[in-house]
Amino acid sequence: MSTEGSSRNRRSSGRKQASRVSDQQINDLLSKLKSLLPEICESNDKVPASKVLLETCNYIRSLHREVDDLSEKLAELLGNTEDGSAQAALIMSLLR
Repeated sequence: MSTEGSSRNRRSSGRKQASRVSDQQINDLLSKLKSLLPEICESNDKVPASKVLLETCNYIRSLHREVDDLSEKLAELLGNTEDGSAQAALIMSLLR
């Protein structure tokens, strides 16, 4: 094996090691995710990582739906409000 090929292998294996996440880091991240999930954070039971990830995805989807619904309601409310009215001013101040 040439010196060039040998140094290339060391560099690529160094990159692999640098990008690896330890089991402890994964456990810490899963714990943080669990604390953010309403359904799971109330439970003291040990929850598998797959369930935490699935619930995280479901929760993010529900938050997206909620944002979409609130955006539609806001657009409707602004559409029914006269420009310059006290109600319009209040809504705009809440959005800042």
